Amino acid sequence: MVISHFLRWIDTARVLDRAEAATALAGAYVARELPFEDRCAAEAALTFLLDDPSAKVRYALAEALAIHSLAPLQIIHALASDQDGIADLVLKRSPLLTDGDLIDRVAMGSEGVQCSIAGRAMVSKSVAAAVAEVGCAKACLTLLENDGADIASLSFRRMAERFGAAPKLREAMLADRRLPADCRHVLLVKLSAALKEAPLVVALMGRARGERVMREACVRASLTLIDRTRPDEHEALVEHLRLAGELNTAFIVRMVAHGKIDFFASVLGVLAGREAARVRTLLAGGRDLALSALFRSAGLPESAHRVILRALGIWREVANGRRVAGAQEVSWLMMRELNACPGQSGPAERHADLASLIRAIHLEVLRENARDHALAIAAA
Repeated sequence: MVISHFLRWIDTARVLDRAEAATALAGAYVARELPFEDRCAAEAALTFLLDDPSAKVRYALAEALAIHSLAPLQIIHALASDQDGIADLVLKRSPLLTDGDLIDRVAMGSEGVQCSIAGRAMVSKSVAAAVAEVGCAKACLTLLENDGADIASLSFRRMAERFGAAPKLREAMLADRRLPADCRHVLLVKLSAALKEAPLVVALMGRARGERVMREACVRASLTLIDRTRPDEHEALVEHLRLAGELNTAFIVRMVAHGKIDFFASVLGVLAGREAARVRTLLAGGRDLALSALFRSAGLPESAHRVILRALGIWREVANGRRVAGAQEVSWLMMRELNACPGQSGPAERHADLASLIRAIHLEVLRENARDHALAIAAA
């Protein structure tokens, strides 16, 4: 019998010859070139090769069997537990490893094992979730860079929580179009926290001013994030901002001044417990009394109702084509509503903080518009 000669020969053969023989025998096995009895004997011989002291022989075996669904299951599992270089071939390629197998190996495996699994041509949501939950930073980065990985929103959130402070991972997540809006916000906050603690920022601005500048930058980034968030993700982002303590009156006033009315509708729907469609209808054409009642049920202070109603009225006219205006004009008219524009007598004491906020919004918009104008002139 050929296999018996092979097993007697293998004890004295050179490493290179054993590796070549392992490749040939594995190829014959998966190609079904052998009669049934010889095939059973070949499987026994291939299993015997798992104990070969040379990694080159076991590597040849893994290379020959990794992609085949007809490979012996016990050999695939053994090779998947071998040293990283050998296991990598099987963990990345074998169709015989189930999601359960892969999840167990992610939980118990080394960094190399986790990276191999994260780099498979196809990674299911459950396997991706395991990598996101317990995988090392390198494995999570491999997962993010893998176009064949099906990553659930919850897995993105877990990676953002675990590795949001790591620059490479943060950059990879922010570049991924699948990243949920609330995760983008988490990463922006982590980036802001990292920047304000940077030695250069502290040296140039001082800690207090650096914190203020980064906080303002984070608020502006949150507004930009709203524009990039799909409508079906609005409620999730609202809930995230609420739990993070950032869905305050100042942010809502700023949002309305910048014309984020669709998102404002989602905010009111979540805070007031109303259906989003009903809220949108009210914002589009509801009377001031009905809107004020909605604002109260959402917890907005009475002091902010007037300016929000004024802004909504202007944005309605813009939407209906009766006026051309942007955040610069809207914020100015909101200031006028509070009697806070230059030449006016000044806001009432109870509106002083709100007027200061809207003035700051107006100045920011003026700077942004002037900067955009300058860039347009330079590009012409």
